[in-house]
Amino acid sequence: MNFRIETDSMGQVKVPRDALYGAQTQRAVENFPISGIRIPRAMIRALGLLKKACARVNLDRGDLTPEIGDAIIQAASEVAEGRHDDQFVVDIFQTGSGTSSNMNANEVIANRAIQILGGEIGSKQPVHPNDQVNRGQSSNDIIPTAIHLAVLESWDLRLLPPMRELEKALDGKAKEFDDVIKIGRTHLQDAVPIRLGQEFSGYARQVGKAVERLEMARPHLAELALGGTAVGTGLNAPAGFAERVIGILSEETGLPLRQSANLFEALGSKDALVGASGALRGAAIALMKVADDIRWLASGPRCGLGEIFLPELQPGSSIMPGKVNPVIPEMILMVGAQVQGNDLALAIAGQGGHFELNTMMPVMVHNMVQAIDILGSGAQVFADRCVRGIRADRERCREMLEKSLAMVTALAPVIGYDAAASIAKQAYETGRTVREVAREKKVLSEKELDKLLEPRRMTGK
Repeated sequence: MNFRIETDSMGQVKVPRDALYGAQTQRAVENFPISGIRIPRAMIRALGLLKKACARVNLDRGDLTPEIGDAIIQAASEVAEGRHDDQFVVDIFQTGSGTSSNMNANEVIANRAIQILGGEIGSKQPVHPNDQVNRGQSSNDIIPTAIHLAVLESWDLRLLPPMRELEKALDGKAKEFDDVIKIGRTHLQDAVPIRLGQEFSGYARQVGKAVERLEMARPHLAELALGGTAVGTGLNAPAGFAERVIGILSEETGLPLRQSANLFEALGSKDALVGASGALRGAAIALMKVADDIRWLASGPRCGLGEIFLPELQPGSSIMPGKVNPVIPEMILMVGAQVQGNDLALAIAGQGGHFELNTMMPVMVHNMVQAIDILGSGAQVFADRCVRGIRADRERCREMLEKSLAMVTALAPVIGYDAAASIAKQAYETGRTVREVAREKKVLSEKELDKLLEPRRMTGK
């Protein structure tokens, strides 16, 4: 490989000749050959948007010449658009402040601006990564700001819409199945009758409440650390700089962004991310419950519960012909497990660092964005390829309802608990239905039995 020689404050560094990144990025590449996982696309976009907005304010203030300011803005725009993602080469397991990733962005933007102006990359002339691209900023306020921006954009674009779609799909099935009466279950044992639509309405509301809790996290994610610079005091950030940058970001993204009311808290803690991750974990648990119930309701096809049919998507066995598995619910269970693992990593990282700075930020953005992406994608696939295609096995529901011993519950208020229990026990021992045993015992008239054992009446409104 051909190299160029660059110099930074620590001496000379060999950098791949055509790389847009520079010496500090190369040092990080050599220092952190850990996982091969790089910062997510959402974070690269956020850094590009942020550096562009900073350049616009510095240009307006006269701190950049029009020629250099415009070149930085163009280069940063290209970064935001994803045109230089291959140049973001630093592992997420790096310096805890994310300084390496901030400098990766500064160097890529500076060198691309130099290219635009016809200069030689690596020369730092006429655009310097620190003096001009990073002007008015510190890694310590840029990285947490970019993380919040990346997470909030992902939240709104890739998480909330599919979660709402899943709620809508479940609610549609609740309405479709409202006339299907089946046996309810508690403790995995037969309970009193319930309508399949009521069961699905519970699932829909569970997802809906998860969405409500996710929405509650948005205002805290919208608070940005920009302007705090190194420790929260704002040293080297001109008065009004952060507010103007945030205004530009809000206009460009459509997000309700604002500067944190206390920049010491914004740099020293990452509680907003920890709280948002907790809401993600809660949403994942909700989807796991729904998915697990659905795969149990569809178990069979002949020797399980078999109350619903799932869409048949792919062969389920390499050895058993004709077997079809509940692959989409199983996918949701694995997504949920991963999201909960991410949340644990993020909770631990939220405790990282001391005094004025959290120093586990890169791993936080990786875990947050990955959790958002997989949960959002999982919810969309669950809605589209499973829930919307579910059908009720009405005959199976009727059959198991009539066989259930729990039907005797409706008789207890009239004939007494002990008499009802005796009927249930005899029905179980003889393999007959509650109705048959009650009729034989003549505990009530046929008309009264029909009225009390009418399943729909037991399911309420």
